[in-house]
Amino acid sequence: MAEMSNSNLEKPTIIQQAIASCCGAIITSLLVSPLDVIKTRLQAQSNPFPKGKCFVYSSGLMDHICVCENGDSNAWYKKPGNFKGTLDAFVKIIRIEGIKSLWSGLPPTLIMAVPNTIIYFTLYDQLREALKYRLEKDDGYIPILAGSLSRCNSITVVSPLELIRTRMQHRKLSYKQLYLCVSTKVAADGWFSLWKGWSSTVLRDIPFSAMYWYNYERFKKMMCNKVGAHEPTFFIAFASGAASGSISAVITQPFDVVKTHKQTALWESETLEIPQRESTSTWAVMRKIVASNGITGLFAGIIPRLCKVAPACAIMISTYEYGKSFFSHLNEKMNQRP
Repeated sequence: MAEMSNSNLEKPTIIQQAIASCCGAIITSLLVSPLDVIKTRLQAQSNPFPKGKCFVYSSGLMDHICVCENGDSNAWYKKPGNFKGTLDAFVKIIRIEGIKSLWSGLPPTLIMAVPNTIIYFTLYDQLREALKYRLEKDDGYIPILAGSLSRCNSITVVSPLELIRTRMQHRKLSYKQLYLCVSTKVAADGWFSLWKGWSSTVLRDIPFSAMYWYNYERFKKMMCNKVGAHEPTFFIAFASGAASGSISAVITQPFDVVKTHKQTALWESETLEIPQRESTSTWAVMRKIVASNGITGLFAGIIPRLCKVAPACAIMISTYEYGKSFFSHLNEKMNQRP
C-alpha cells in the first residue's frame, strides 16, 4: 500500500486535525457500536433489567452509563428476542427489526464521544509537537506526557456533560428542570460535585492513554523502518493502533472494572434513592472485588473489552492518520498554486 504522506508535506492545521478526528470518531462509533448493542440485548435477555438498573454502553470511543426506564418502556435494550448467541442475534435483529436497530444506542452517545475525541486527538498532536519543539528532540517519553495531559483535559471537559446527559436520559427533564436540578446539586455539594466519578475515570484512562501513545509511536516507527516508509501507511497505523490498544486494555482492566462498579453503584443508589453505606474509594472497591471473586475478578470482562478496544483503536487512529495525510496533500497542492 502506498504511503499516506511524505515527510516534506505541509502539516495539517489544528482545524484540519479536528476534522480528521471528528471523521474518525463517527466512523469508529458506526462500526463498533453494533457489538455493544448485541451484547446488551443478550445480557437483557438472560437477566432482564429492572427499573433503576444501570448498564454500561460503549460507542467504541467512550463508555456511557445507561439507567433503565420503567418496566413497560419500549427502550431499545428491552426489545424481545430469542437469541442463541452473538451471530444469531446479529442476523435476527437485521432480519426482524431492520439494520438500523444495530445502532439503537448510538445517537445520545455520539453527542459525547465526538467532542471528547476531537479534544483528545487534536490536543495530543498539538502537545506532542510543542514538546518536540521545546526540547529540540523526539524523546520516547513525549507521547506519554502528551497522551496523559490530553486525556486528562478531555475527561475534565466532558465529565459534567456526561453527568447531565445521564440525568436527562433517566428523568426526561426539560431544560428548565435540568437547570434547577444541576443548580440545586451545586448549591448543596459544590461545583466539584459535577465531576463526581472523575477520579475513577482518570485512574483508568490516563494510564491507558500514556501506554497507548507510547506503544503506538514505537510500533509505528518500528514498522515504518522495516518497510522503509517515512510516514505510516493505513495498514501500519491500523496494526499499530490495534496492538497498542490491546496492551493498554489488558494492563488497565482492573481500573476499568472498578470504574464500572463505582459508576453503576452510584447511579443505581441515586435512582432507587438508597444511600451508599460502603466506602466508594477506588482501593476499597478493589479490595471488595478481590475478597469476593479473587484476583481474577479484577480482570472480569477482559475478552469482550479487547474485542471492542482493539478494533476501535485501530479504526480510530488509522482513520485519523489518513485524514491528516489527506489534508497534508491538500495543503501542499494549495501552496504550489501560482
